[in-house]
Amino acid sequence: MKQSPVQGVFTEQKKFFTLNPEACKHISVYNERLVTRGGKQYRSWNPYRSKLAAAFHKGLQFSLPPDAQVLYLGAATGTTVSHLSDIVQQGVIYAVEHSPLAMQKLLQVCEKRKTIIPILEDAYHPDRYSAIVSPVHLVYQDISQRNQAEIFLKNLRRYLQPKGTGLIMIKARSIDVALKPERCYQQVIEYLEAHGATIITNVDLSPFETDHAALLVRME
Repeated sequence: MKQSPVQGVFTEQKKFFTLNPEACKHISVYNERLVTRGGKQYRSWNPYRSKLAAAFHKGLQFSLPPDAQVLYLGAATGTTVSHLSDIVQQGVIYAVEHSPLAMQKLLQVCEKRKTIIPILEDAYHPDRYSAIVSPVHLVYQDISQRNQAEIFLKNLRRYLQPKGTGLIMIKARSIDVALKPERCYQQVIEYLEAHGATIITNVDLSPFETDHAALLVRME
């Protein structure tokens, strides 16, 4: 098992892994493969199940310190959230999810992963969780809504620390099914730039996720 260019992410035979915490040893979140190397247990990270893993496979590079604070918008059932919690084992992940059904499964993930704080709320209204969420190193968003860029910007402005980064998984078909995905990506880029964001990296996620792109940004 080798350390990848991304801190906390490991590689073996062109596959990505994260280190399973001791409290979660022998526990998988979504039936991912567990492997032991050098007395440590690692979880395979499937790029067809996680857009962040897909982005890393497509060359995205950014790192978080082990004690980072992350605001995750659109946590769903916790697949990607759980891998981020492996990376920031001394940090905190504020996991915002609007669906009560998805939240039920997310809560099961949080039983052993105490660094994840589940929040049942609408990410369009970031002030509603201001009593819980502190300024963060990373705002991560994976939301299937037409106004996903607006939601992302609201949370960046409200919670991102100076010199922090934002990472949005752009879902073109959720924005406009009639537009070509590349045009949707460009619309999001133009919108964010017009409101003070600097684009760091733009990565198309195909073939792992069609009509999706990962956009890494900083705020001025």
